[in-house]
Amino acid sequence: MRHVDFSPLYRSTVGFDRLFTMLDSLGQPDQAQSYPPYNIERTGENTYRITMAVAGFDERELSIEAHAHVLAVKGEKAEDEPAGQSEFLYRGIAKRAFERRFQLADHVEVTAASLKNGLLHIDLLRNIPEAMKPRRIAISAEPVSTPKAIEAKLA
Repeated sequence: MRHVDFSPLYRSTVGFDRLFTMLDSLGQPDQAQSYPPYNIERTGENTYRITMAVAGFDERELSIEAHAHVLAVKGEKAEDEPAGQSEFLYRGIAKRAFERRFQLADHVEVTAASLKNGLLHIDLLRNIPEAMKPRRIAISAEPVSTPKAIEAKLA
């Protein structure tokens, strides 16, 4: 994949730094993670759900943090088995720690999180403020009157 130079756009745009940084990071395949697997789904017009397969982790070993348009999910497995008590012949269930980050759009917030059957569900809501929502302007049949000017006599 080719690298795209966004520097000409920096000269003529203001406030799009985050967008350009995200686009730049998409072109870097060495940062791609595959653990733990996850799904992102749209569950409604303004609702989304991230589902992560976190088999072997419980609620105390997972943390979810949302800060500055980034949702970070971390998992650290606690060592609860004394060494030497059991011997694994094959270990297919990963016990490694992980940290997965998701970029959130403006006005997207986490509403709930639940862990069931080894799947972590994180529910998101895009909550657009009323001032930013489109609003309908009524059209009247009568012409709008022009504002009246105040006249004063100067002596």
